[in-house]
Amino acid sequence: MKRNQKFVITINRELGSGGRTVGRKLAEKLGVEYYDKALINSLETRYNLSVDEIEKLKGRSHGWWAELKRTLFESNGQAATANYGLAVPGDKPFEPTSFDMYQAEKEILAGIAENESCVIAGRLGFHVFRTHPNHLSILIQASMPFRLERIMRKKHISEQEARKTIDMVDKMRENYVNEYAKTSRYDTRNYDLVITADGKTEDEIVDFIMAYID
Repeated sequence: MKRNQKFVITINRELGSGGRTVGRKLAEKLGVEYYDKALINSLETRYNLSVDEIEKLKGRSHGWWAELKRTLFESNGQAATANYGLAVPGDKPFEPTSFDMYQAEKEILAGIAENESCVIAGRLGFHVFRTHPNHLSILIQASMPFRLERIMRKKHISEQEARKTIDMVDKMRENYVNEYAKTSRYDTRNYDLVITADGKTEDEIVDFIMAYID
């Protein structure tokens, strides 16, 4: 990946691995924006961004994403961040992503990458940008004990609740990847880097990624 050219870094991560924090810290160190599910959902909800609506925006302005981003940041103060993955049992069930929503997300991601360098967490970024000429694809994983301890500590829930949450999110994410990318998120051929979080801080992982890039 060349830092002096427009680039996209995508991070797929297991729940409880710290991958979301790594993505945010990496974006800060690189001086680029970080995007995840919450921001994409915010755009879709606020602006009713179906594929047809995105095509209309493109037709009106070549810099449609830059204009949309400016409006969003002005109204929100900052980009939304996701904590959906840490829902505990009993919360509102996850809603499946329809094909139309998936297509709209692809268009939004393409608009982001066309206008700026960025770090994108999840949202099938590894698949969407698989042919991008300046794309770094990363998977961050961790052992089950590591994941359980992290979720229990951050959400103040029992081990049983944490395990149920991990099982639910793992299944949801794998089904999503299977349906729309026709692969497994655990297939290491989808990534340039696969990092195990055990025994490492988020900052150490960020430093490792930066060293790889450089």
